[in-house]
Amino acid sequence: MSTPESEADPTAVVVADAEGVVVGWTRAAQQLFGHRAPDVLGHGLGLLLAPDDARSPLRAGPEHCSGQRPEHWPEDWSGQRPEHWPEHWSGLQEIRRRDGSRLLAHVEGARLRTLDGRASWLLTVRPVAGGGRPVLESLMSRTPVGMAIWDLGLRCVWLNDAARRLRVVFPHYEVGRALTDPLPGADTRSAVEAMRRVLADGVPQVDREARWTSPDRHVERTLSTSLFRLEGVDGRPLGVHSVAIDISDSRARDRLALLRAASVRVGSTLDVWKTAQELAELAVPVLADYVTVDLADYVTVDLAEQVLPDTVPLQRLAATATSVPVFRRAGVASIHQGVPESLWPRGQAVFVPPSSPFTAVLASGRAHFEPVLDTSPGTWLDQDPERARVIRATGMHTLIIVPLAARGEVLGIAVFVRTDNREPFTRDDLLLAEELGTRAALSLDNAWRYTRERNAALALQRDLLPRNLTGGGAVDLATRYLPADVHEGVGGDWFDAIPLGGGRVALVVGDVTGHGINAAATMGRLRTAVRTLAYVGLPPDELLAHLDALVVRLAEEDADAGGLPPDLTGATCLYAVYDPATRRCAMAAAGHPPPAIVTPDGAVTFPRPPTGTPIGLGLGDFRPLDLELRPGSLIALYTDGLIETREADIEAGIDRLAAALTAAVTAAPGLDDFCTSVISAMTGDRPPEDDIALLVARTRG
Repeated sequence: MSTPESEADPTAVVVADAEGVVVGWTRAAQQLFGHRAPDVLGHGLGLLLAPDDARSPLRAGPEHCSGQRPEHWPEDWSGQRPEHWPEHWSGLQEIRRRDGSRLLAHVEGARLRTLDGRASWLLTVRPVAGGGRPVLESLMSRTPVGMAIWDLGLRCVWLNDAARRLRVVFPHYEVGRALTDPLPGADTRSAVEAMRRVLADGVPQVDREARWTSPDRHVERTLSTSLFRLEGVDGRPLGVHSVAIDISDSRARDRLALLRAASVRVGSTLDVWKTAQELAELAVPVLADYVTVDLADYVTVDLAEQVLPDTVPLQRLAATATSVPVFRRAGVASIHQGVPESLWPRGQAVFVPPSSPFTAVLASGRAHFEPVLDTSPGTWLDQDPERARVIRATGMHTLIIVPLAARGEVLGIAVFVRTDNREPFTRDDLLLAEELGTRAALSLDNAWRYTRERNAALALQRDLLPRNLTGGGAVDLATRYLPADVHEGVGGDWFDAIPLGGGRVALVVGDVTGHGINAAATMGRLRTAVRTLAYVGLPPDELLAHLDALVVRLAEEDADAGGLPPDLTGATCLYAVYDPATRRCAMAAAGHPPPAIVTPDGAVTFPRPPTGTPIGLGLGDFRPLDLELRPGSLIALYTDGLIETREADIEAGIDRLAAALTAAVTAAPGLDDFCTSVISAMTGDRPPEDDIALLVARTRG
């Protein structure tokens, strides 16, 4: 069972005084570092750092202060002691846990002022990429690509084994060492300039080819280096990620071309099936004619059940006498037409013997390397005669099986086989296959988690949206809801119709800022609050004012429980009440687009109530608008996803909507057909860029 991300990657909060001594320690800090509060309170921050990272800005406190300014610090840091730190700073730092393990973390500091006027510091620490050093090293320890991470001062805070092997020509590959440190025989001025440029403008520098020589001039390497800026969720730079590949020989150049292609072609979409097929096609030379690496003649990508949640559970499938369904084939490619090597097409369950190397790789997370495939009697192939028959018929003679692992979980396997190419796989081929598998696994994991969260948000939103709306005797109703088909996923759009006393009906449409499960959950809370306030009988402007105050109060109460500032979630809303006895419609808006009114003769208007601020800001000053509607008039309430696109603003969208409403009145007299016609005219064949909610009501006399 996987660990929830909130538990695996806690955000630790630590408070240090002006001397760098720990004076505050949270439960999340204990979970992250492994130290209980009595173990660290009163000690310097250096206790929390990796021992070989002695020159970190955090290594402060009486026992660590040297009074000297390290070369690698940013220019606005005037000293090593905490009182000289800027008001706010952030960066990458390798930290040490109580058990001796290390994590690469993002550390952010902010100055605090106590009642006595002394300075102290609030530090937040969160592991990078959901796991820090252990995850990075488990994924990257065997890759032939040298990888390193440098902080804002160009200080190395993490590197893998391949980078360590390059120290012979690039001695700055060492945790704690700054790229600006002068070392004998190492001229890093061009590298420093390139990294600073990447930090400044964020534009990656790819394939910077340079020749490096060891200080004794006995070893020479040609490296292709790429630099990428690392950014936090707020967009601020955290450091630089460097990727170096030894291209001293032609085969290394070919492998570099394949890895470049993998960066572009694998994971081009957030679709698990397509990502798996992209990996299979990349490694087959007939399909991958843009590279010259003859890696494999036949490749399959088989995924575990949890990665493909919409398929029939494998445990429901009956096992054969010798094999059980373990995977589902998600990608396959071959140099031969029709893929004669594959016993199962894409989408089908893959059966394997329990004692096969396929299940062993899935269980252990380690690759299986068989340069000469053993097909003699007495092997696992005795339990799989059909696969043995295909192996002999197609001439399979060498085999690599690599796990597709990400975030500590094996998602499936990739199988590489040669048939026509009579050369057996080498250790270099194994390393290349593992690197391709690592890159593909990260893309698969992103696609899987995105799909899972999106499906959960859609299910939540479907449960929270009303199913059987009624307009009573006041109006006839029709609705439409379209989720956005974009990376951010489902949002918090909603609509509602609430029968009120005296035959009246309230019509509501709203849009919560943001996307995902949180937005859908907030939408459900707001819809419930609106219904509760509507039953009290408040007029539209007073209802929105009470809703605004309620949302702010709930946010403040949540903040009090955690001791953090309130997280104010904004939303727009339009609330209207129609009274069929007087044919009056009163409405008020909180930052929401105006409704559309279509008269029985087809005239379209957009009455604009005084627009107040969005819900949740606590600044609401809402005013109503009162209209008289003819019997048979249409009231169309909608969210901005219907009218706003990247190419056009809201006003242009309102003009398009007016034309669509006019055309729909003539073409589709029924309300359901009317909604379908309007949505089709506004979106065309493309998926919507944002969620769309549409509520149409036809007034009765």
